[in-house]
Amino acid sequence: MGDDLAVSNANRSYSLAATSIAIFTFMLIFLYPRFASGEVSALLFQATLVVMGVATFSFVFASLHYYGSSLGGPRMDDAERARYSRRGDRFWLLGYTLLFLDPSLILFSVGLVVVGSAWFALWLVYVLFVIRYFPRVQTSHKS
Repeated sequence: MGDDLAVSNANRSYSLAATSIAIFTFMLIFLYPRFASGEVSALLFQATLVVMGVATFSFVFASLHYYGSSLGGPRMDDAERARYSRRGDRFWLLGYTLLFLDPSLILFSVGLVVVGSAWFALWLVYVLFVIRYFPRVQTSHKS
């Protein structure tokens, strides 16, 4: 992975982590009062917050690994840089996949089952697409 691409990936992951934190905060502002009053499903609301937390930390870990792969220098050979990039790819994929799952969890928790099911079906299509194509776009071992 080139230095420019690694830095770009680190910045992109960092931005997605910040976006995840913003979404998490807005969920608390708008949904917590409904959770406290019993209007939303307690289990789904808490699961949604856990999913957002894991997604956020996945993006942070992806940023760390992409940053590590951009350092290079005498302390890190190309094989180790590629290893850091692949780990970053995997953390990024986990975060992105969970971030895309979140809308369906929110919709289910507020009782919009039909719309939540549509979002969940789209998420399943995305997961199938990722299973098929992610190995092709992941950082190669030789980088």
